[in-house]
Amino acid sequence: MGILASETTAAAGTGSMMGMILVYVVIFGAFFYFVMYRPQKKEQKKMNAMLSSLEIGDSVLTNSGFYGVIIDITDDTVIVEFGNNKNCRIPMQKSAIAQVEKPDAE
Repeated sequence: MGILASETTAAAGTGSMMGMILVYVVIFGAFFYFVMYRPQKKEQKKMNAMLSSLEIGDSVLTNSGFYGVIIDITDDTVIVEFGNNKNCRIPMQKSAIAQVEKPDAE
């Protein structure tokens, strides 16, 4: 009778330990969702909204650190004019734009 009782309590202890592990996995999963995944998605939505609002004449900062003005826009690319030299026009992907400044915003 003593052997059966100890096996029952051991099985109950194993079950509660598995429950605690499951609780910790859920807590860590929620932590990673709110700390890593969710802010990244919000930043991506903000970036997509910025790129979709591009217009000709906007001043932009590229990921490489160059400032320029947009002179033409297609689906995936933009042509940016750099500096005062009108011959320095470079086509680049929209994803290479880091920041946009509207000309009428002060």
